[in-house]
Amino acid sequence: MSEASESENDSGLHTFTLEVSNKMGVHARPAAMIVRITSRYEGDVWVTKDDEQINAKSIMGIMMLAAAKGTKLKFETNCANSADFEKEMTELFAARFQDE
Repeated sequence: MSEASESENDSGLHTFTLEVSNKMGVHARPAAMIVRITSRYEGDVWVTKDDEQINAKSIMGIMMLAAAKGTKLKFETNCANSADFEKEMTELFAARFQDE
């Protein structure tokens, strides 16, 4: 199952964390699904794994994170409808990217 925690930090970014729970982790197809969602939202969306931060609108960036099962990914966004974005991402992660 994925984990979500919501907060707004000092810089005004909406932040939440999700856990990768599918067997294969975030490979090409899940990365494309993440980018498809993030691209519909205006503003910046960043994903952090450990100390590596990438633009969540970049499929290559997401794939380079090499997020295996159990990896926690922190999302940060300044988009106006960040609650909707968090809901969509949480549903995608909970569905295990429709891999299983």
